[in-house]
Amino acid sequence: MTKKYLLLLVLSVLLSSCSDDSMDYKPVPDNGIDPVKLILNLPDTPYNYTNLDWPSHFLTGEGAVMHTDNNTSANLITDAGATLGRVLFYDRNLSLNRSTACGSCHRPEKSYADSSPFSHGLYGTPTRRNSMTLINTRFYKRGSFFYDERASTLEQQTIMPILDHTEMDLTEAQIITRVQENSFFYGTLFSKAFGSSTITIKHIEQALAQFIRSMVSYKSKYDTGRAQVASMKDPFPNFTEQENRGKDLFMIPFSQGGVNCYACHTTEAFVSPDSGPVNNGVYAVSPATDLGAYETYGTENFRGAYKIPTLRNIALTGPYMHNAKFTNLEQVVEHYNTGVQNHSNLSPLLKGNNGLPRKLNLSPDDVTALVRFLHTLTDVTIQSDPRWFDPFINQHL
Repeated sequence: MTKKYLLLLVLSVLLSSCSDDSMDYKPVPDNGIDPVKLILNLPDTPYNYTNLDWPSHFLTGEGAVMHTDNNTSANLITDAGATLGRVLFYDRNLSLNRSTACGSCHRPEKSYADSSPFSHGLYGTPTRRNSMTLINTRFYKRGSFFYDERASTLEQQTIMPILDHTEMDLTEAQIITRVQENSFFYGTLFSKAFGSSTITIKHIEQALAQFIRSMVSYKSKYDTGRAQVASMKDPFPNFTEQENRGKDLFMIPFSQGGVNCYACHTTEAFVSPDSGPVNNGVYAVSPATDLGAYETYGTENFRGAYKIPTLRNIALTGPYMHNAKFTNLEQVVEHYNTGVQNHSNLSPLLKGNNGLPRKLNLSPDDVTALVRFLHTLTDVTIQSDPRWFDPFINQHL
């Protein structure tokens, strides 16, 4: 079967299936070929997004994450819901010129962050901030999203990039229309996920949120070691001496000879669950073009403060910080070692007893040890699991 024939077949199906005055599923004529399979690579039995074999240290113990889950009973993850969310996540039709999807800026090989310091939307214009990884999003207990927390829920966050002029530039009405254009497969996906083929913004938000919440990292070298000890502070038998040294520095408070990274990147998800945005001294004075969470909350204590991201898969998600200031982890560690700026809102955790930015006095070997430990948080399976891959066979057919 030639590509030209496939193109004609798909176009004929699309034309016969679309309707301007209905948002319900329209059955596809029986022509002997399932047109959905020409467009979407979806398994006959949906992938498992719900019954995951999380390690015991996720469920119980000092760093357990279950109490930080921002999922709610109003939108529990289902296999069918996450499958629909996966298709929506990678659908380039959800941008005005049909060139850009959510997955364009959150890429598997980058642990669902971006390879560019600032993502470029449908017009090639850079966004204002570096794209944050989507891994372990569900374990941010506050449940507010973006670096400035302008989205109060993940559900709300999911379509804000689609509506943003720089990123995807659709209206809510256009989102509905674009999904409706492909109702011959979306109708079935919506029916399986929500019991109705009717396409609504609420169900689009819920499906995307289910898909994103399903992205959990728990198969790293760290997890292998953690399963063999009683406490995350114990030496891990599968770690090198240098990696264990880095883990000690990361976990242990200043008063005991560590550098207390765990105070901000807590739990087994290595994300601040509910502390809120903080200022980490990247600037001495916040630029007028980016005031952080102050833009959301309007109170002075949030000026230059940003949400704390997870460190899971951090070795894959560079460049680092909201402004992409650092290109590698060595630079990030050195920032906290010697480079923290004395911003008026600097986090107290980064100040010494004199009220000024704390100098960690890390040796070059200590810096290397911390970086080596951070590399143990890499879960390579997250990059190769087809559950989160682009399901579209060829969007440029």
